[in-house]
This record gives sequence, C-alpha cells and structure tokens, in this order.
Amino acid sequence: MAGDLPKQVHLYTEELTLNDKNKEALRNKAVIRFLSEQGGYVKDGIKYVTNYRYNVEKLKDGRLIYLLKPTWLNKGIDFQVMVEKFKDGKDARPSHKDIFEDLKIKKQENKTEYDVLKKIIHKIWLCENPDDVLKTNKLTFGQSHSVELILKSLKWLFIEQDITYWNYDGRGMLKREIDKI
Repeated sequence: MAGDLPKQVHLYTEELTLNDKNKEALRNKAVIRFLSEQGGYVKDGIKYVTNYRYNVEKLKDGRLIYLLKPTWLNKGIDFQVMVEKFKDGKDARPSHKDIFEDLKIKKQENKTEYDVLKKIIHKIWLCENPDDVLKTNKLTFGQSHSVELILKSLKWLFIEQDITYWNYDGRGMLKREIDKI
C-alpha cells in the first residue's frame, strides 16, 4: 500500500493575491489556482507528497497570513488559514472560536467602536479589500489581536467557507455567528 511507503514531502511556497469584489470570483480564482498544483505521486517505492503554502496577506507588524494545503480534516481542496506567531509565538490558525472570543473582548472594551467594527466586518463579508477598508477606518482596541489581523483573517476564512460549503451559504454561516456577538 502507498500509505506504508517511505515518503518525501515537497513544500511549495507562493504568493497569492485575490481582491475581487464578489464571492464567486474569489472562490473560483482560488479553486482554479489550487487545481494547477502539482499532485503527489509514487516513484521507485517512495511516496512523494506535495504541500503548499500561499502567502496571502502581510500585516503591518511584518507577520504573514498564509494558507496551508492540504488540510488534515477534509483532505481536498480545502485549506487552513494560518497566522505567523499567532499563539505563544508560534504559527497557528485563527479558529472561528478565536475570532469570536476576540470580538467579544473588543465589544466589552468599547461598544461604540465595536459597532463600527461590525460594519467594517460586513464590508469584508461583501468582499471589500481589508487594506482599502482599513485606510478609512482607524479603530484601535487595547486588548487581543489587531483589527487588521482580524479583518485579513476573516477575508480568507470567508473564502474558505465559500469553498468548503459551496452548495450551502458558505461565508453566510460564519457571518451569522459573528452577528450574534
């Protein structure tokens, strides 16, 4: 069986920029890019595995947000959104729970600014570019993650949901949970 063979992993790192104004275009361009990836193969008794890292956003503090493929859950076209030095100085994925907890902290800290942040998140949900939105909105909260990190992570979490839940509401499911906060 191929699972019992020794394996050699190739990690490909690339830049990926998507700034379309609708979810279908974002989803389609991501999927088309993923379809062009080199697949794994077996040769001379060795299983060659291909992994991909797509650098997708740069934060003002220099850290990157990147996509990691394949994932260990769905093992298909799905990806993980990762942030450099996100938890305890290590790269990690901002889970939906992490985002929800961060938003709750921001809401408790300053309800007025949080209400503005919710409107900005709605713009990201509508596929506006986080950098463009951030140019006109200078929100700062003293606790937890930067607004920039949250918005840029949400952009890709929304795209991930649109791909994973293609035949459902995709990004709408995540947005409804955010709206409950």
